[in-house]
Amino acid sequence: MSRKDEIAENLAKVQEQIANATKSAGRNIAEIKLIAVTKTFPVSDLHFLYELGIRDFGENRDQEAILKTAELPKDINWHFQGQIQSNKLKSITNWASVIHSVDQFRYAKLISEFAGGQSRGIFIQVSLDEVPESRGGVDPSKILQLANEISELRNIELLGLMAVAPLQDKPANAFSRLQRYQSALLEKMPNAN
Repeated sequence: MSRKDEIAENLAKVQEQIANATKSAGRNIAEIKLIAVTKTFPVSDLHFLYELGIRDFGENRDQEAILKTAELPKDINWHFQGQIQSNKLKSITNWASVIHSVDQFRYAKLISEFAGGQSRGIFIQVSLDEVPESRGGVDPSKILQLANEISELRNIELLGLMAVAPLQDKPANAFSRLQRYQSALLEKMPNAN
């Protein structure tokens, strides 16, 4: 089997899993966006995914992403999905249209400044750990405060919340809490979805 066929087969399986999960959750498949996390994979794999219709790619290493963005079509939506380092944020803002791990207002403010008049989507990273902020993420009690501060910035579109499953809890329990936090945020800020 060729590498392209292998990728196509794996992509079809993932899309089927998404369709099944969407159906069982009573959600509309149009609400779901598949982001191919491509860190450490060669550019050739990304070309295959692009040919298969994928337009959203996620990276967590700035230098690797810079090389990949230079070699791929310009209609790709690049997502940064790693811990933010303020010294790399200007570079990340140059290539990423969406940044998934904002847990401090100062990072959102820098993204707004570095965006150069172009809109950047961000997700607030929420800590689901028992000890808040131990692996990144804002304490759940501070979500609304951070969201309100972010909403005042230019060039920023708050897209919602994200989290990394904690080590000490079942992922389903943790993401159930995240869903409650997202619902509470949407009551106050309906566009943060």
